[in-house]
Amino acid sequence: MRGPDRNLIILFVAQVIAVSGTVLIVTIGGLVGAALASNPAFATLPLSIMVLGTAFATVLAAMLMRRIGRRLGFVAGAAIAAVAGFVSTYGLYLGSFAWFCAGVGLYGVNNAFVQQYRFAAAESVAPERASRAISTVLLGAIGGAFFGPLLATSGHDWVASHAYMGSMLAVGVLQIAACVMLLFLGEPYATAAASAAAPEERSLRRIVLQPTYLVAVLASVVGYGMMNLVMTATPLSMHAHDGHSLRDTAWVIQSHVLAMYVPSLFSGTLIARIGTIRVLVLGVAALLATLLIGLTGHDVMHYWWALVLLGIGWNFLFVGGTALLVDTYQPVERFKAQAVNEFSVFGVSAAASLLAGSLIHTWGWNTVLWSTAPLLIGLLAALIPFARHRAAQSPRGA
Repeated sequence: MRGPDRNLIILFVAQVIAVSGTVLIVTIGGLVGAALASNPAFATLPLSIMVLGTAFATVLAAMLMRRIGRRLGFVAGAAIAAVAGFVSTYGLYLGSFAWFCAGVGLYGVNNAFVQQYRFAAAESVAPERASRAISTVLLGAIGGAFFGPLLATSGHDWVASHAYMGSMLAVGVLQIAACVMLLFLGEPYATAAASAAAPEERSLRRIVLQPTYLVAVLASVVGYGMMNLVMTATPLSMHAHDGHSLRDTAWVIQSHVLAMYVPSLFSGTLIARIGTIRVLVLGVAALLATLLIGLTGHDVMHYWWALVLLGIGWNFLFVGGTALLVDTYQPVERFKAQAVNEFSVFGVSAAASLLAGSLIHTWGWNTVLWSTAPLLIGLLAALIPFARHRAAQSPRGA
């Protein structure tokens, strides 16, 4: 098997494993927090700490891979995730909220490395295959959408005396398998090319002040910020506040994650047909629909439709933002340009996740939804002049 194809298969399977753990933690994190935390307002703290771990590790992950390469960087990330699974397991065994949060935070550190999978996929193939490579790796998350809730529900009783302990133990074991598998990853070809006769590297300031770069980052920030806020609050609102079953809650989260990644089958083609700006606008429209449907009721189907539209909106903003981003830097500049983008996205996501627990506990589900409106209005306010500027430069590109 050729190196590029082998890389895509390895990254695809690693994505399945990583997202399985993330979805499992999203499904049970608030419930474990509600059971172990001394204050109900801290119930979503484990999920917030996971996102904080990702935010703080984004720059470290990018810079580490710049020094030691993608392969060893990804192996290090998977090793951290394996430790995270076992630390969380130990926390559940002790009934310790602090130990559980520590393990989940370490899993967030690995997610900073996982976010680089899509860039490694693009670097592993010829430029004309880059979008397909990115989509292939992102589609691995569909497997995670199935296995994560399955591990949450079936693993609940694997250790009879400690709920979810078996689930977290499985996360650690799966990440050991990912660690071994990633050892066979070939170093992406772009790494060697970029280190050879590279063009002059621009300053970080020049890169990030480009209008296209700013809009690209803003689209991903808004998509991830709203997605994390609403998704983090959903299990608590559904299960703890509205009394829906854990199975229904897991189904809604599973459907949400599927809705996040299934559109990757066609979002790249949609961008080619109607343009990046229009896809971003469609993403904002889907998120506005999330807001409206979520405010109309608290039945399971209200949650289901809201979370499915949330996933679709996230996908359009994330894929569209990434499509804009990759055109704003040269190969030699990619690590620092990607690091700023990832830090911005997950910094806001961490803040949103931290807000979710206090908002849902103090003010309820409707306030969680209304709090996302400024994000959507701000993105639309940026997209309108940017679209006019792009249309003036190239009507076809608009």
